[in-house]
Amino acid sequence: MTVERAVRLMGGAMVLLSLALAHYVSPNWLWLTAFVGLNLLQSAFTNWCPAMSIFRAMGLKDAGCKTN
Repeated sequence: MTVERAVRLMGGAMVLLSLALAHYVSPNWLWLTAFVGLNLLQSAFTNWCPAMSIFRAMGLKDAGCKTN
């Protein structure tokens, strides 16, 4: 798995989790959905988000890196 795919996976999972929590627990969980959306939006322009650094530290490679 690449860093970019992991970020999309985590973003989607967080959105679905926050929507479920908003439905079953409290509507205030929608703030998490907004935060994830804003973070993904800014990462589209800057090509950086905190999760990317974490995934790289875990050993995931960038999509452009080819290993033989």
